[in-house]
Amino acid sequence: MESNRQKKIGSVLQNDLVDILQGEVRKNGITNLIISVSKVSVTTDLSVAKVYLSVFPTEKGAEIMAAIKSNTPLIKHDLSQRVKLQLRKVPNLVFFIDDSLDYIEKIDKALIGDENPIENPNLLERRKKS
Repeated sequence: MESNRQKKIGSVLQNDLVDILQGEVRKNGITNLIISVSKVSVTTDLSVAKVYLSVFPTEKGAEIMAAIKSNTPLIKHDLSQRVKLQLRKVPNLVFFIDDSLDYIEKIDKALIGDENPIENPNLLERRKKS
């Protein structure tokens, strides 16, 4: 369970990372690309921040993640300039793709389509009795 301090630091980092990433997209003139920071979770010792990104369109996700991971030191520097009055030390950033929206969409399609497990229970895997 996250403490209030972790939640506050996570939300500060999230807001500033959104500004940094979207600013870079705008500055480089990249069109038809949306990067959003869906969640930032900070460890208890405040040394590592896990940043979950949603990229639209999802086909560019791997390419964008590779670019972000290669530019992590620059992103951390920009972030440190923004939060220098709030944090003594900026946590190390670890980026992940947040594919929860794709997972929800897959479930919705399964429920609407022919493979509805509620209407056809034979699609579900049977539990094995031990």
